[in-house]
Amino acid sequence: MAINADEFRAAMGSWASGVTIITSREGEQIHGMTVSDFSGVSLEPPLVLVCASKTSVTTGLIERGRCFGVNVLRAEQSALSNKFASKKDEFRRFEGVATYRAKTGAPLLEDALVNLDCRLVALHDAGDHVLCVGEIEEARIAEGEPLVYFRGRYGRFEPAG
Repeated sequence: MAINADEFRAAMGSWASGVTIITSREGEQIHGMTVSDFSGVSLEPPLVLVCASKTSVTTGLIERGRCFGVNVLRAEQSALSNKFASKKDEFRRFEGVATYRAKTGAPLLEDALVNLDCRLVALHDAGDHVLCVGEIEEARIAEGEPLVYFRGRYGRFEPAG
């Protein structure tokens, strides 16, 4: 018998991850959401994977707009992560947030540690989520440390030794 949702959440919460905000656009409509389920997939071609809830507005825009942005957050951006994770004022998430329009049309966050502009190349059904695979069209990498998420709390990366 499979584990339940609480056991799954507790187990996966023990996997430290970076924090991203995934953004997308369809026409003039933009949306974004906080995601920690993000991974590199392939060097050639350069592919990444985002796990997105089937019920998310952002997921629908990714499917229809055929693009998404991955914005890796800086250590000091936990408030921004919370803003894009909250359902309260969901359609006002971008208010006061500086963005620029990427090559694919996806809105990217100006002050992120890393910005990846991705063209959607595949969608795969995965339970209550969709696996969105994107080919990276452009990347911007800034100096700084990433925001880390572990067991329901934010933290910072500290190099060993």
